[in-house]
Amino acid sequence: MADIKLLLTLSENWTLIDPRDLPGQVQMAVAAEQAGFDGVIISDHIVLGQGADSNGEPFNIREFVGPGTQHPSTAWPSNIVLMSGIAARTSRIRILSTAMIAPLRHPLLLAKELATLDLLAQGRLVVLPTVSWHESEYKALQVPFRRRGRILDEQLKAMRTVWAGSPASFRGDFYEFENVWLEPGPYRAGGPTLWFGGGAVNDNMLRRLVEYGSGFMGTGPTSPEDLARIADAMTAAGRDMSELEFIGGLVGRFESPDSIADLDGALSTLERQLVGGIRSFVIKPSQFLDDLPRLPEFLAEVVEKTSHIAERF
Repeated sequence: MADIKLLLTLSENWTLIDPRDLPGQVQMAVAAEQAGFDGVIISDHIVLGQGADSNGEPFNIREFVGPGTQHPSTAWPSNIVLMSGIAARTSRIRILSTAMIAPLRHPLLLAKELATLDLLAQGRLVVLPTVSWHESEYKALQVPFRRRGRILDEQLKAMRTVWAGSPASFRGDFYEFENVWLEPGPYRAGGPTLWFGGGAVNDNMLRRLVEYGSGFMGTGPTSPEDLARIADAMTAAGRDMSELEFIGGLVGRFESPDSIADLDGALSTLERQLVGGIRSFVIKPSQFLDDLPRLPEFLAEVVEKTSHIAERF
């Protein structure tokens, strides 16, 4: 039997729950834990501006949003604050920030907040640091958009330094500190679990994945060619592919702009993904459900049906 892990997306469920109902989103996480899900996912933006919807709106609002498909009024609560509320109300599920737009924050502040959250969650925190895509967001926060990749690389080094222990010193092109104490440190030495991913398996992403990563999460199906590139990079670094968690998804298909998707149709892709080595699956409940009180029943159905598929596999 395949060991399937189910990850519930709490972001973007605007047809299911009011985006201002943060206690309700925390309760969704509690329901996911009670149903047997492995984790809950929260994404990230600080502000949106011009260009956020430059690629047009999705065919159906229940689809996963992507670069340029979000109206600037789209609600994105602080993921650190929301994850803290979830950590305080749950005890088992992982709490996943996928993604965290790291270059928009100072690395010492981000390291402090993630370490504190990791302590609150007792090691259940997973973070996917990314550079994201929205130039207006960078401009509003006065961070150079064209240098965001180099900034992220330096942040990862700086955070690893302060998470290793105090006092800590660091000198780079963007950040510099000397003999600082960042206390309390994270739950485990080295900091929370880090994933990497995105829309393309490029050299920069591969380098970060191999050096820091414990998981890979793409924005769509990972091609055999990309898997081979990851495997080659891991081997060259003396690491094994078994060290990485690969994340897939149960994605709904919509017949009209206002319809919900068929759960069984999404589940029909599960076995193919299992054959490809994927064991962790993201599901967005608003794709399949419009009635929030039915969420516990829906989550139980997902767990039951995926278990049956895993048993056959």
